[in-house]
Amino acid sequence: MATAWLSVLGTLLCSLLVTSDVVPQDNFNLQAVAGKWYLIGFATNAQWFVDHRANMRMGTAMLTPTAAGDLQMSYASLRSDASCWRMGHLAKKTDVPGKFTFKSERMDNDNDMRVVDVKYDEYALIYNLKTKGGVSSVLNKLYGRETQLSPQLLEKFRQFSLENGILPENIAVLPQNDRHPPLTLALPRFFFLGECPDV
Repeated sequence: MATAWLSVLGTLLCSLLVTSDVVPQDNFNLQAVAGKWYLIGFATNAQWFVDHRANMRMGTAMLTPTAAGDLQMSYASLRSDASCWRMGHLAKKTDVPGKFTFKSERMDNDNDMRVVDVKYDEYALIYNLKTKGGVSSVLNKLYGRETQLSPQLLEKFRQFSLENGILPENIAVLPQNDRHPPLTLALPRFFFLGECPDV
């Protein structure tokens, strides 16, 4: 038991130490990140992911810069039971280009999000530190402009996640959906489940 607790504590301390070293990409271009992306990679030690990973599928994201320099983020995905999962957040800009913050009302957590590596016509690697009740966890996401990325990029995502204290079994490349639900640009800032419209 003591060994297990030491392992968990070590992973937590490692992730917190790495956080201070995670910086956004130089010369981040907010306008260039706009548009449709596919959520391909997902990595976190959070228990909700461990519990629901089997139901998760590749989804779509629409990133829309605002006139104020913030980033509207809208997500949609079909679950394995054919129900529709949607989420939306308005990520507020900070003094550091490529770093944003937002509050998740549904999950009741604060988010520190950083675009750490991006090639605007191919992929984006996003780091997110979620904090609730003084407890923090890391969530890394890998996006692609297409539904497939090279093995080299998938390995880069895996290595980055391991460096952030995420366990190997909690680093996932999400299976593709046969179809993707349409996105809207002004989703509310909370989750909902329901039937996806036909596409």
